Amino acid sequence: MFARLIRSTADKQRPDDLWFSAEMEHVADVTSDNRAEARPSKDLERAPTFQASSSYLELKVHIHTKLLDTINFSAIENMRPDEFRAELESMIRDLLSEVETPLNASERVALVSDVIDEVLGLGPLEPLLKDPTVSDILCNTHDQLFVERHGILEETSVRFKDERHMKRIIDKIVSAIGRRIDESSPTVDARLADGSRVHAVIPPIAVDGPLLSIRKFAKIPFTVERLIEIGAVTEQIAELLNGIVRSRLQVLISGGTGSGKTTMLNAISSFIDNRERIVTIEDAAELQLQQTHVARMETRPPNIEGKGEIPQRELVRNALRMRPDRIIVGEVRGAEAFDMLQAMNTGHDGSMTTIHANTPRDALSRLEQMIGMTGIDLPMTSVRAQIASAINVVIQLSRLSDGTRRMVSLQEITGMEGDVVSMQEIFRYRQLGIDDEGTVVGDFFATGIRPKFADHMETRGIHLASEIFAADRPLG
Repeated sequence: MFARLIRSTADKQRPDDLWFSAEMEHVADVTSDNRAEARPSKDLERAPTFQASSSYLELKVHIHTKLLDTINFSAIENMRPDEFRAELESMIRDLLSEVETPLNASERVALVSDVIDEVLGLGPLEPLLKDPTVSDILCNTHDQLFVERHGILEETSVRFKDERHMKRIIDKIVSAIGRRIDESSPTVDARLADGSRVHAVIPPIAVDGPLLSIRKFAKIPFTVERLIEIGAVTEQIAELLNGIVRSRLQVLISGGTGSGKTTMLNAISSFIDNRERIVTIEDAAELQLQQTHVARMETRPPNIEGKGEIPQRELVRNALRMRPDRIIVGEVRGAEAFDMLQAMNTGHDGSMTTIHANTPRDALSRLEQMIGMTGIDLPMTSVRAQIASAINVVIQLSRLSDGTRRMVSLQEITGMEGDVVSMQEIFRYRQLGIDDEGTVVGDFFATGIRPKFADHMETRGIHLASEIFAADRPLG
């Protein structure tokens, strides 16, 4: 029945590595474009997470090796992904029937699933990538793996076979997008096919063994409605954000690591008119804009000879020649901040970006420091005037002690007062305490200040009810 997938005895060659081979890379390349169409059988979907003992790992190595010796790779190109997966599953079951190791039904189902994950996916990481409750995967060497669920870190029983196995999985991730990681370049930023962000570090930088961090992206992008549902913002704040984006004000989204900056950027970008041309610039492409006219660009690291690097600053300059209505930079973290401000000040209204900072004021200070990285000798007053002229709104996000993300402040930049950029807060989140279950309790409040940009929004036909700016009244 499976003659197409079984190679002849004369063609069999034993791969050098039990866990990774060039042939496996070929399988992944052939099936990656349509992997979403292929679904595991119902038995595999119900397969339990199995704690891999040493004998289990040895058996998985044995089955995987036998599978590599058996598969006729030349036949794969003519097979549909779902058909290939089904035949693989049957072949693994046949190979299991030949071994003497006693396995119960659940162990057999788990083993079949694990071997298929090794062939088509990312090995032991696959079940975690499929788990919708997992938001972060953190591998501290091959035998210690943590995940974040609902804002709380917990250790899992998932393990790589050894350090070499983990390194091969990292190689598989980074090579898929044309990047590399080795002793000469021991760190890398990458992404998975679904946009999930990946960062990996290997020895000699990583002292105890490879380190891998994966920030998963939701299969369905977060909408503003979803942010309201989880309490990140209120309906009144969402209404104001809608007006801010539609009236083409310049937005800087600030926050710490994991505070939801990219999620917020994705959500509010949904307010952009579908007729506008948007150019996005990122270190690792992870924005999920829903408009039809989006031109996406991604930086490129240097090659093995140290050449060919394309930084964000160069991409921002290129974006200016691409007739953009808006420029969206995933995150400013260096000299590109100067070019971004120049773009905002030269007709590209409605541009947006994110920055790492703990407060809105810190965000502006960081921008000043980044402009200093350009090497251009500018007076500090001139730099601050550029910032005050370019940016209209700063949205501050925070990850609270219970793991939830909130918009904790929305501030307007009103101009300069002497040598200082003046700001005024429009909305804030006030934490009132923590309940018995450790959940943060608080409310959103307006400060009572009507923003100056409200007049600008009125001229654009966007009208806001004055009640949403009433002071000391909980919103939502």
